[in-house]
Amino acid sequence: MSNRETLISQFLQRTGRGDWQRKPLSGDASQRRYERLSSPDGRSLILMDADPQNCGSQKPFAIIANYLRTQGVSAPAVLGEDLDSGLLLIEDLGNDLFFDVIAADPSQEVPLYNAATDLLAALHKAPVPKLEPLGPRAMAELSGLVISRYLGGITGTEDTKLQRKFENQFEDILRQNVRGDVVFVHRDFHAQNLLWIPDREGVARVGVIDFQDARSGHRAYDLVSLLQDVRRDVPPAIEMQMIDRYLQITGVEESGFRAAYSVIGLQRNLRILGVFARLSLDFGKTSYLDLMPRVWRHVRHGLEEPAVASLADWLLEVLPEPTPENLAKLRP
Repeated sequence: MSNRETLISQFLQRTGRGDWQRKPLSGDASQRRYERLSSPDGRSLILMDADPQNCGSQKPFAIIANYLRTQGVSAPAVLGEDLDSGLLLIEDLGNDLFFDVIAADPSQEVPLYNAATDLLAALHKAPVPKLEPLGPRAMAELSGLVISRYLGGITGTEDTKLQRKFENQFEDILRQNVRGDVVFVHRDFHAQNLLWIPDREGVARVGVIDFQDARSGHRAYDLVSLLQDVRRDVPPAIEMQMIDRYLQITGVEESGFRAAYSVIGLQRNLRILGVFARLSLDFGKTSYLDLMPRVWRHVRHGLEEPAVASLADWLLEVLPEPTPENLAKLRP
């Protein structure tokens, strides 16, 4: 038995779940692992295994879960923890990810996206917890991964001067367009981190997971994450419908919001190209390369927006398309 497995076994014994059955679940892009625990009498919980050496502290997860639950959001309750070991027992919100529910019944697509948009509108009226801000400089630096890891991975060289040039120019664009009050930003608000819980009411019908990297930032960020999903195609008509719905519910100023939405969309998708390249090159998670053509389509669409005109031609010249030949260079 490995040292990690011993820690888990001891944790489960201490929390009274030593005799529960364990079944591995698919994880996210991080080094965290998940298992579903089932009791002899049919109850279930989720074990989150996040080795602090690889994942850092899981205290933010517990704090943010509590914050979300106080706002009426169905985040999983933390029912047991050993933060020194990176082990948490959390509420099991079920298996009905938006991604799977819509795949099984496409008629549910609009109702589920309505519910998720309504949740964001409600959450953006809530007090903002103390979180690290996601401002223009941070966003530009995060997007710099597209130069260092995506472009660098394909060409085999890292050009720090080119990266700085990109980050500085993009920061200027972000400062001009991403303005206004700040809200809670999940940062990964998409169909594989949302669960449908129809027996609950209102915004609680949407279960939310994978929020430990939340920050405070612009209100368009999570709506972009939802509607420019890199894991599934959201029809343009639904994207426009949900933006209109959000604007109607919140009453925020439309032109500024739409400009921020378009620039944040480009920022997110450039960053994701870099993140997926890093996941493949550094961790052998090559399945993320299959998603890159969709991410690239989002990038190309984002570069058509007037707000980024000063950067668009140059960036299209610099960045290679994720062709099969180029993607092969991003394999370890």
